[in-house]
Amino acid sequence: MNNDLKLPPVQAPELMQSKESWRVFGIMSEFVSATERLRDIHPAVSIFGSARTPHDHPYYQLTEEISRLLSDAGFTVISGGGPGIMEAANKGAFYGKSASVGLNIQLPHEQHNNPYQNISQSFQHFFTRKVMFVKFASAYVVMPGGFGTLDELMEALTLVQTGKTRRMPIILVGSHFWGGLMEWIKTSLLDEKMISLGDIDLIQVIDEPEQVVAAIFKHYETRGFEPSAAERELQLNL
Repeated sequence: MNNDLKLPPVQAPELMQSKESWRVFGIMSEFVSATERLRDIHPAVSIFGSARTPHDHPYYQLTEEISRLLSDAGFTVISGGGPGIMEAANKGAFYGKSASVGLNIQLPHEQHNNPYQNISQSFQHFFTRKVMFVKFASAYVVMPGGFGTLDELMEALTLVQTGKTRRMPIILVGSHFWGGLMEWIKTSLLDEKMISLGDIDLIQVIDEPEQVVAAIFKHYETRGFEPSAAERELQLNL
């Protein structure tokens, strides 16, 4: 037995409760700060994708093109503020006509803020950051990515499916990359009656940058981008 191994000292319950209480104030501060900072950025599109995509990869270049088109069309572009696809999204918007927003998360590895941000907001907690992606977005554009990208995609789908936020375009870019997932959704989730037939219509798969922009405008052509009073109430209760 190694007598040099020692467990860390156990903190008193009262001290732990005090730390948890102060942590709540930190979470509240993130919500207030981000809401005040981002309240005038509409209409906006949130773009997601891998942090590991290099500059010379076709996905990076495709993201930059889509983001530039969205920016020039009048959309603020929101990304996670880090490298890879997030950087490409911010870069395209930064050199476009509209604002580039980075919602940066503090991580022990992988994440560093990219330099292409007109508005940069930092978060310690994933869940407060995720609320802001949905709260201020008129559409979701999801590029190829890993677990974090899938997390954001499923979060958006769940909120729209359950009526916890307004219906918005959720666009997967790259039929080759997303084809397997879409097939699984149709043959497993739908066939096993885990979702309804209409839930498939929440997702669009698009390959061409211009079609991404056109799909967003088509969704809003009869109603405009401004949320209704009922939709604003929904967003308050995300």
